[in-house]
Amino acid sequence: MLSPDKQALLTALRCILPADAVLCETEDLRPYECDGLSAYRELPMVVCLPHTIEQVQAILRVCYKMQVPVVARGAGTGLSGGALPLKNGVLLSLAKFMRILEIDAANRIARVQPGVRNLAISQAAAPYGLYYAPDPSSQIACTIGGNVTENSGGVHCLKYGLTVHNVLGLKVLTIDGELLEIGGSTLDSPGYDLLALMTGSEGLLGVIVEVTVKLLSKPERAQVVLAAFDDVVKAAAAVGDIISAGIIPGGLEMMDNPAIRAAEAFVHAGYPVDAAAILLCELDGANEEVSEQILRVRELLQAAGATQVRTARDDAERLKFWAGRKAAFPAVGRLSPDYYCMDGTIPRKRLPEVLKRIAELSAEYQLPVANVFHAGDGNLHPLILYDANKPGELERTEEFGGKILELCIAVGGTITGEHGVGVEKIGQMCVQFAPQELAQFHAVKHAFDPQGLLNPGKAVPTLHRCAEFGAMHVHKGVLSFPELERF
Repeated sequence: MLSPDKQALLTALRCILPADAVLCETEDLRPYECDGLSAYRELPMVVCLPHTIEQVQAILRVCYKMQVPVVARGAGTGLSGGALPLKNGVLLSLAKFMRILEIDAANRIARVQPGVRNLAISQAAAPYGLYYAPDPSSQIACTIGGNVTENSGGVHCLKYGLTVHNVLGLKVLTIDGELLEIGGSTLDSPGYDLLALMTGSEGLLGVIVEVTVKLLSKPERAQVVLAAFDDVVKAAAAVGDIISAGIIPGGLEMMDNPAIRAAEAFVHAGYPVDAAAILLCELDGANEEVSEQILRVRELLQAAGATQVRTARDDAERLKFWAGRKAAFPAVGRLSPDYYCMDGTIPRKRLPEVLKRIAELSAEYQLPVANVFHAGDGNLHPLILYDANKPGELERTEEFGGKILELCIAVGGTITGEHGVGVEKIGQMCVQFAPQELAQFHAVKHAFDPQGLLNPGKAVPTLHRCAEFGAMHVHKGVLSFPELERF
């Protein structure tokens, strides 16, 4: 028997959408109960599948009037619980917004709907000799709307920047259905930089319904150098040597032995499986420039103690090297029933000591770790292997992950580089930011969403929660998510 409030909501939503675009049966809701961070699960009260801006506006207005919280969702590939539904809320799927509206080759821009896959933008731009630079490992599935809300990066973010550096304009709906146009098709616009504010806002400020991105010309040449090391610390030090030499690679990635073995067994990329770590360094640009940089990088890697240095013979081998790196996350999934993917960023010079400390924590918590990360910009992705079926192991894994994030803060870094805060890292926000800073975050949220209906309980903790987090550290407790129980 439905409650009167739920029945009224369903009646209102079915006046906006076709019957098959409003889901409320348990078996229909189940695919939406979590995002890529599957440690946390919750069934939404209802899922809406609109396909026009007008429908999204109408849904938001109904929810605003009835004080029902809304969680916007893209492809569900997020890794911080940012799209975790609320049991008394609407899960707003943008999956049907899949149109590439315009490829403007002359101005090197693309206008797309938020449900367009990251890789699809580059595929559509390829006939014009153009591409979209940010390339998360999940680019075959993740959507541009989700990339904007999490400020995603990828293997080429070292040289070409994160999503925030490659987005020119947004169309965003507020909780009461007002359409905002932020930025546009030019490199700059007057007034406050609301474009940067929206990018990485994790769905707390508005619902993105259109994105204008910057396209780049394909480089004349791109080539990858693979270096193997017998020591993870040596490989980490080599990263700093390359950047210090004034070379900014198109991508500079690192994998340790567990990740190497998993990726090689999965993709057969040609990785040396006996190496303690490998670096993948891609140089791109003009032909002559790439030739000079490859010679210099090979010298630097050999001087840093590399046991093997190989240059991709052709583009096919280059793509195979990258295929192994991009498949590392699913490959590591074959090593353990579950894994917990962390995301922190540190100064490059602190890489060796941080990796050493992660190894010590791994031994302390008796949980293996596979390290895969964007070494060039210090964005770490330690994958903690565990079994959720073993009592207490998830809790131990979460505690271990929290220690890694707090380690990142301690060395001058931050708790996220591209995955966002969501619910996973909300406790560590209390460590990174002072109460006065958190109060300002809440003030920004209130300016856009005074009722707190958009993705409540995510990304920015309450001061009460931070007090609980401090007590949890003292008493070794397990922190719940009271913000998510508000509705």
